[in-house]
Amino acid sequence: MPKVTFFPLGNADCFRIDLAGGQKLLFDYAAARDLSDDQDHRIDLPKVLRQDLEATGRKSYDVVAITHLDKDHYTGASDFFYLEHAKKYQDEDRIRIDCLWVPAAVIVEKSPDDPEARIIQAEARHRLREGEGIRIFSRPDALKDWLAEQALSVEDRSHLITDAGRLVPEFTISEHGAEFFVHSPFATRLDDGTVVDRNTNSLVVQATFQCGETKTKAILSADADHETLTAIVEVTRYKKNESRLEWDIFKVPHHCSYLALGPDRGKDKTAPVPEVQWLLEEQGGKGGVIVSPSWPISSTDEVQPPHRQAAAYYREVANQLDGEFKVTMEHPKISAPAPLVISICDFGATIEKQVIPAATAITGRRAPRAG
Repeated sequence: MPKVTFFPLGNADCFRIDLAGGQKLLFDYAAARDLSDDQDHRIDLPKVLRQDLEATGRKSYDVVAITHLDKDHYTGASDFFYLEHAKKYQDEDRIRIDCLWVPAAVIVEKSPDDPEARIIQAEARHRLREGEGIRIFSRPDALKDWLAEQALSVEDRSHLITDAGRLVPEFTISEHGAEFFVHSPFATRLDDGTVVDRNTNSLVVQATFQCGETKTKAILSADADHETLTAIVEVTRYKKNESRLEWDIFKVPHHCSYLALGPDRGKDKTAPVPEVQWLLEEQGGKGGVIVSPSWPISSTDEVQPPHRQAAAYYREVANQLDGEFKVTMEHPKISAPAPLVISICDFGATIEKQVIPAATAITGRRAPRAG
């Protein structure tokens, strides 16, 4: 059965999708743990990912998606992955990437300030020049200009580009039991100015998994803010495509920042803007799971996320849906966080309970969403 696994990494992102046919997709990669600190409860990401690959006899991921070039989405990637653009990243112990997914902003951003971001950009640019092993999301004028500098055109690489409002061609319900619908980035956003806003140009998709007659849907929102989510809702409604915003699993943007909901933090609870409210309250399925990849929720006001006011709203939505709000660094308990595994079957999405010893059990069932 398909599974989605969120890893406890503090305010950093990485989750893995395992499909029924054995395909593995990794969204972001942040090896955030300080291995010299025994009190650091964040998971040893490269270790657990390697153990999983070894258990299945694999040395590669079908897809690695870097949703945008913020450090909490790629830390340590240049030490872990086999990169095609330079021999120094090509020893046989590294994990290979069959297809790298990146938003167009990764290609066109001018000289990222972090050295590792420049390494990832170099890899993405190399694959795009070579014409294989990559998928780019959106085709802004800035991408056309960059391709022209390489003596290429959008037409030359159109088979590697997917725009918002389209399905990713590599996966289909009929063949893989899964499909990925692209909501963001929008080409017009990237062409609005010379400075790339990474969050508004990050990769946002709806994943749909089919088991039997049941479809289970996940909104994978990267670090989208409320303005980006509003634009996604407005465009999707205009196209009369509301089903593409249904969800049973909702990955909270930006580590439970209130700015993913609205412009004002609020005293005790963040009030979402109307479009985000509709997305969360009207599009969520019964028993929906809301996941915050973040540090534990504080009882006091913090400058950086997670913000307790945003968490209060997400909890309220989960309660309305008879669902669950989960924080990665609180699952199953703050003193010993572990991967949050969501299994998907004909009953929909269910959270696997951590049990000693290693066996797992399903916490409960919910009414499935019809085909």
